[in-house]
Amino acid sequence: MKKYPLLEPIRFLVRTLTKFRVENQARIPKTGGVLITTNHLSLLDTPILLTITDRDDLVAIIAKKYRGKPFFKWVLEKVGTMVWMDRTTTDFAAIREALDHLRHGSIVGIAPEGTRSRESMGLLEGKPGAVLMAARASVPIVPVGIIGSEQINAHFLKLKRPPVTVRVGEPYVLPEMDRDDRQGWLARNTDEIMCRIAALLPPEYRGFYEDHPRLKELLAEETK
Repeated sequence: MKKYPLLEPIRFLVRTLTKFRVENQARIPKTGGVLITTNHLSLLDTPILLTITDRDDLVAIIAKKYRGKPFFKWVLEKVGTMVWMDRTTTDFAAIREALDHLRHGSIVGIAPEGTRSRESMGLLEGKPGAVLMAARASVPIVPVGIIGSEQINAHFLKLKRPPVTVRVGEPYVLPEMDRDDRQGWLARNTDEIMCRIAALLPPEYRGFYEDHPRLKELLAEETK
């Protein structure tokens, strides 16, 4: 396996410079292909994602526009494997690359929103790429909710350690694809992915999905 010289230093910095807490970390499988789906609040979400598991085979999907930032690109490629995805279109080449990692037993992290909200911490509408990856690779999905990473820079400016909490949901698998209604199936399961992320987040983080019926079902199930 390829070695990443900055992976452990980055994990150390995340744990040291923030009040870092992971809830239900044991839900992340220790081996085998897994797709982690998460909300996206900050450029620092990638180091955070790398810190929620002890696995060294985590592959992060990053917007291709950041590949043009030499230092940022250099750091990322020293902490783990990156798949550079064009967020302005359906990047089939990047999807195929991520699929290859999943099929070879790696853990792949993706933010289905495709970008960060510039106006609030609320979830944006999800895109279907994560559904396609999980279905074609036949791997479980682990939803993850990140809370607080959008405030890291503001806390650092005040010389304070920012609180960052990561909540890990139960792994699940997608139902078999409906060949007669592929688009409907993609839409329903994209909503499923996003609502499972939303269920891990405080109300003010749920954004586009705050009133979604499936989210209400998931929250009701938690109270039983």
